[in-house]
Amino acid sequence: MGTPKRLLAILPLVALAIAGCGGGSSGDSTAAAPVETTEATAALSKEELIAQGDAICAEVNAAVGTVGSTSSGASGQATQVADLYSGMVDRLKSLGAPSDDSTGYPEFIAAAEQLAQAESNVGLAAGRGEEEALASAEAEASSSLASFQSAANAYGFERCGEAPSAPTPSAPTEEAGGEESAEGAEEEVAPEVEEEVVPETGGGVAEEEGTGGGAGVGGGTGGGTEESSGGGSSGGIGPG
Repeated sequence: MGTPKRLLAILPLVALAIAGCGGGSSGDSTAAAPVETTEATAALSKEELIAQGDAICAEVNAAVGTVGSTSSGASGQATQVADLYSGMVDRLKSLGAPSDDSTGYPEFIAAAEQLAQAESNVGLAAGRGEEEALASAEAEASSSLASFQSAANAYGFERCGEAPSAPTPSAPTEEAGGEESAEGAEEEVAPEVEEEVVPETGGGVAEEEGTGGGAGVGGGTGGGTEESSGGGSSGGIGPG
């Protein structure tokens, strides 16, 4: 009789243990962290990457070309150039590798990073006033720029392979404006000339004849006067 009582006392404990194990397993399943999925950005094709990369390089080349007019002092100019190239590298790398043809692209990015580092060394040497170190850093930067342009041209870039230069105003617009103003000036200066009506030859002869007639009248008058005078004179001379 003692054994059945012990079994009855143990059974509830076993049931609780089983329930506890089941609850733990369900709790673990609900507490599992959800797996986050992120949509991958579509990689650019080589043509798209070159177009966007050239736009970045064109902007940086124009900015570097105007550094001399926007900042004063060798140290300030060198620091600004270094910042521009550093930003260019970050923007180029953010485009990612091309999806279709990446041959030569890693070399292009490596050359861009080397150029940014060389320009940073120029800025440091200029800031410290170390002439020998500055000359060495400038030579390194010049060589790095040539290597970057070569790698850019090899991959297919156009603007990235060009030297930095300040933007120039568009000449065709000014020439067109000058031509229009010149044409307007010619129209104002040269008005139309009205032709004078030349009288016919017959009319001119008539007028001359009329003038001659007037002279004849005058001559007649003069002749009459002379005759009258002559008559008076002869009358006075003759007898009675």
